[in-house]
Amino acid sequence: MDDREALVTARLLLRPLSPPEAERVAAGEPAAGDRWAAGYPTEGDLTGARRYLTTCSITGDPQPFGPYEIRRRADGHTIGGVAFHGPPDDELSVTIGYGLVPSAYGRGFASESLRGLLRFARERGVLRVRGDTDHGNTASQRVMTAVGMRLTAEDERLKYYSVVWDDVGTPDGALPIPGAG
Repeated sequence: MDDREALVTARLLLRPLSPPEAERVAAGEPAAGDRWAAGYPTEGDLTGARRYLTTCSITGDPQPFGPYEIRRRADGHTIGGVAFHGPPDDELSVTIGYGLVPSAYGRGFASESLRGLLRFARERGVLRVRGDTDHGNTASQRVMTAVGMRLTAEDERLKYYSVVWDDVGTPDGALPIPGAG
């Protein structure tokens, strides 16, 4: 563990991954002190850790705009991940992704972690956050809608969501981020 600043929500700690931690996640091999819930890392966590390590080797560590472990504050168990897919682009836009172990489904953890990530992005001057999900993943669609993201497009495979903030910090054409203050 290093001194990277974690994002804290009511029930969760969103902890930025370091390259050594991402190597353990990508290998599926916890260190002695890691408290991984059953089923962690998920396939999405493995893919995210590998993507992060590739980015680190090519352009350097993108943190704080990289992956975060989702840990329950109550017991310290890692139950999934939430991530920026890279730093803001020239239009101050980022793309996000998230996932949980099955035992954490249906408890509001995905919405809570995504709200925390959106709040962090907005505080850092990001103007747009994008995400996508498969047509059949109605739970993920509900999560993005619950945090104030709107369906903006869809194709034969995916539905695309985003939230856009105007220059005074309020969403343009969308509801405020629930729980954001």
